[in-house]
Amino acid sequence: MRSFAGGRELGRGDLLDAPVHWPRPSVLEQGLGALKGVGPKTAEAAAEAGIRTVGDLLFHVPRRHRDLRVRKLGDLQAGETATVLVEVQGSQPRPFRKGRLRMVSVKVGDETGHVRATWFNQPWVASKLVPGTELLLTGKYSGKGFAVREWELTSSGPRVLSEGEGGAAGGGVLDPPHPPPPAGEAGLMPVHAATEDLRPQKIREWVEQAVGWAPNAIEGLPSEMRARRGLAGVGDAISAVQLPESIDEVEEARKRLGFEELFLHQALLATRKRTHRTARPAPRFGKPGDLVARWLDSLPFEPTGDQLKAFDEIEVDLDSGEPMQRLLMGEVGSGKTVVAVYSVLRALEAGYQAALMAPTETLAEQHAITLGKLLAAEATPFALLTGSTPAPRRREALDRLASNELGLLVGTHALIEPTVRFARLGLVVVDEQHRFGVSQRRALDEKGVEGMAPHVLHMTATPIPRTLSLTAYGDLDTTTLHELPAGRQPITTQLVEEHQRGEAFEFLRRRLREGRQAFVVCPLVSESEKQPGKAAEVEAERLRKGELREFRVGLLHGQMHSAQKAEAMAAFAARETDVLVSTTVIEVGIDVANATVMIIEGAERFGVSQLHQLRGRVGRGEHPSQCLLFAEETGEMARRRLEAVVGSGDGFKLAEVDLELRGEGEILGTRQSGLPRFAVASLPEDGPQLLEAQREVLALLREHGSLSAPALGPLLDAAHRRWLIQSPYERSWQEMRVIAGDLKGQRLVAPKGWKVRPTSDRVREAVFSILGERVRDALVLDLYCGTGALAIEALSRGAGRAVLVDRDTRPALGNVQRLGLDERVELVRADAGRWMGEVSSASFAGKFDLVFVDAPYKLADRVAQDLDTHLPKLLAADGRAVVESGARRPLKITSLEPLRQRRYGAADVTVYGVAQ
Repeated sequence: MRSFAGGRELGRGDLLDAPVHWPRPSVLEQGLGALKGVGPKTAEAAAEAGIRTVGDLLFHVPRRHRDLRVRKLGDLQAGETATVLVEVQGSQPRPFRKGRLRMVSVKVGDETGHVRATWFNQPWVASKLVPGTELLLTGKYSGKGFAVREWELTSSGPRVLSEGEGGAAGGGVLDPPHPPPPAGEAGLMPVHAATEDLRPQKIREWVEQAVGWAPNAIEGLPSEMRARRGLAGVGDAISAVQLPESIDEVEEARKRLGFEELFLHQALLATRKRTHRTARPAPRFGKPGDLVARWLDSLPFEPTGDQLKAFDEIEVDLDSGEPMQRLLMGEVGSGKTVVAVYSVLRALEAGYQAALMAPTETLAEQHAITLGKLLAAEATPFALLTGSTPAPRRREALDRLASNELGLLVGTHALIEPTVRFARLGLVVVDEQHRFGVSQRRALDEKGVEGMAPHVLHMTATPIPRTLSLTAYGDLDTTTLHELPAGRQPITTQLVEEHQRGEAFEFLRRRLREGRQAFVVCPLVSESEKQPGKAAEVEAERLRKGELREFRVGLLHGQMHSAQKAEAMAAFAARETDVLVSTTVIEVGIDVANATVMIIEGAERFGVSQLHQLRGRVGRGEHPSQCLLFAEETGEMARRRLEAVVGSGDGFKLAEVDLELRGEGEILGTRQSGLPRFAVASLPEDGPQLLEAQREVLALLREHGSLSAPALGPLLDAAHRRWLIQSPYERSWQEMRVIAGDLKGQRLVAPKGWKVRPTSDRVREAVFSILGERVRDALVLDLYCGTGALAIEALSRGAGRAVLVDRDTRPALGNVQRLGLDERVELVRADAGRWMGEVSSASFAGKFDLVFVDAPYKLADRVAQDLDTHLPKLLAADGRAVVESGARRPLKITSLEPLRQRRYGAADVTVYGVAQ
């Protein structure tokens, strides 16, 4: 074994002489009050940044280290970044503008030369640059000037934070000055991610106190693995990443801590997977028989190689005696439904029943149509069950299901209702599985044969990058379909400028005259002054009277009655309409081979994978197909997304591009949610480490049979403490519980010392009584989410998915994981106002059906400004925003229309809608 960040071999004598230390993990579970200089206000500010305990502080690794080793101006080369100690030599400067930039420039120098130093977008700096003042500057030397990135006053007065260290205002006053480190000595200063109320300087001071407790961290990596891989102990790594002696030490420590983080997460997923498989047995289906053979022979096409491989993998699962937990993902149009039907027939052939659950009525109805075609030769009976199924037909289907006369049931959430009873449920297929929570899928599990668990096949139409599939779905086996069926025509995608609109529609008319059909996709259902963009209702009417007046134009969107939606789809499939104007309700499950053109309006509003899914609705027949993207004003990121879609037709490659562009935490709506939030590791950059971590976990399972084996030490204890947040400081908050729905009575908790007041039961009950059926299948945004009580209540009452945003998401994360809602929730650790600004013009625009706002009352003015600016862009046209604020100083949103207002004690609750 080598010493940390060094090359010296440690001999036997060194190891025997080394001091013995017995870690005490409870030390790291102390609140920040154990440190000097931490008062109630600073502790509250730290909690908002996710730092509640000494352990949180030590694992809050610096985002970078500033090199304070001082250089001389005369020694610098053009293009070099360095730190210099200089004196202001020119007159006191004044801010000036150059284009959009606000600049401050002053002459500075040392004994070896002088240069003009420039600050960008920091006009307040000018008042500090008094002639004779000594400055410590870090920046880039160009030969003619010095572009300042960070700086400190060192000669007199208070020391000032740089733009990289300060809050929103760009800086603030710190402790009395101290001399800079001498030139040539190691001078690496950690710079931590901070907030407006918690400066990096304060975090650094706390770290300097707490780093001596780092050896008390639980060592999650087995000793044999650490020795084999040459990894330092976790305490040494924490010390090195926080207060390093060299930049090389930083990289080695960060890599070691990142690997441990990924390893512990993989260990938890592997344990969860094994526990599920061994908890209850599953029925054995035996070998395929005549029913499956006849069905395969009846198919009008040859299954692809990927489909045949999928059949084989599923066969192994179905005859293993353990419940199948397999994720089937594939390229658009790769034939996932064929694989699902194969699995269903295997269950029916073995004498068991099957269920196929989809998140929306439109998708469930499309599955019923597809199944009718695929199963026509065998005349396999099945029923469709949704919330709109007439009562007589519903009763008939349930009676036949309970008596085992009906082998297959297709439907929505209605399948998990208590009145739905299966006689011998052996297989469950869950389509678009990320839109169902663990509790909902568990409800189907409980409908299986007594004492047994049904096999489950999860499907997703969105290709998932491998790194994300290993983190979000590491407890599932994965089957991937890349090949497209023979005869599929490629889809040509083009970004069309507004001045080319006439030419594009002339192209569309030519295709329609040839007998083809087309989709026109709009981002909105109806027009709104607060939400600019094409609306499906208006665009359909305009096209009927304008460019497409000689053709039949249909309309489809999610707010239509189910019967109207079914009628619109049936008319399009039967070629009774030529063009279908719709929203993204057609994103999955729509299969009309004659449709060869898709026009997407406002394409910049959609994510990469969503655009790929939408264009996958064409190109499903024998004719060449085209996808035309119209974009309004686009920023750099939106332009890169659109160019990626134009440049590639590979969904898996595009998923990787999406990950690179937006990161693993910001792709909700274009891929599955419920991803972990890594403190040190970063995906996709650390993808190779993730694969290594997975291999190590699997090797330990093969060798020891369980990750709880004594030889592995406290591996699982470390994993649970890191990821499940089940530490001793957790306690209930006023015994809060979910009021109604699937999770009724489940307890919600918050860490000790968490001072934000959660929404009371009384207010929650009133809010959801007002919202009524709007909650069903809604996409929910919970700003300043706290414990997540409002979003969790919505999910319990039937909401589809939720995005929870707060500076500290750990109270919500603990509840989400405890209640099994991981796959229906995206947790975003960020300032809500800034987050809204970043996403309001991107993929979330116009998406949220319900928005809950329960910000700290003292922030009412700032929050009102953020909401006024951004919330109309995020709220769906018929959506609702529920805002709770202090009754003495209620928060007002002028850009939305107040629909209802009530007061409950000290709380004011107002329900808003989009102004018409």
